[in-house]
Amino acid sequence: MKKTTLALALVLSTGALFAQKKTTTSASVNFDATTSLDALPKAENKTAVAALDTKAGTIAFEVVIKNFSFSNPMMQDHFNSEGWMNSDKYPTATFKGTITDIASVNFAKDGVYNVNVEGNLTLHGETKPLKTKAVITVGSKTITAKSTFTIKLEDYKVEGKAIAAGKVAKEPTISVSADF
Repeated sequence: MKKTTLALALVLSTGALFAQKKTTTSASVNFDATTSLDALPKAENKTAVAALDTKAGTIAFEVVIKNFSFSNPMMQDHFNSEGWMNSDKYPTATFKGTITDIASVNFAKDGVYNVNVEGNLTLHGETKPLKTKAVITVGSKTITAKSTFTIKLEDYKVEGKAIAAGKVAKEPTISVSADF
């Protein structure tokens, strides 16, 4: 009886531990670099991988650059080319950070929680600190995390003729969403 109780306690505590770490392989990242000259530099990637540790407040995303989808296939080719994202050399972009006010989120109660996130974004082989706001929505069976922010392409050494010509925004908007 004692062994059964001990085994049950270990299983339950292990389950509680794993319940703190949420992952998904279908998070989405939207990239919007449209300008008044060109509405085409807009893409979506629905295959991002994301992880959230509800206890520690750590959050991470990884996206394969070649999986961004544009409405115009030619734009997709340019985006992945050496003169732009160079996705053969830099195949992924990652974010690793922390929800700095994780204590303000009650994961046991349905609700919408505004939080602050700090971490490092690695894109095009460059890693830079990033601070942004995010919204965490706790539902009966899911946790959703969303954030929208801008980056400066020059900070990540992303250059190209289209950027110089004003056809691609120098500070695109990035939107991230994950259902855990």
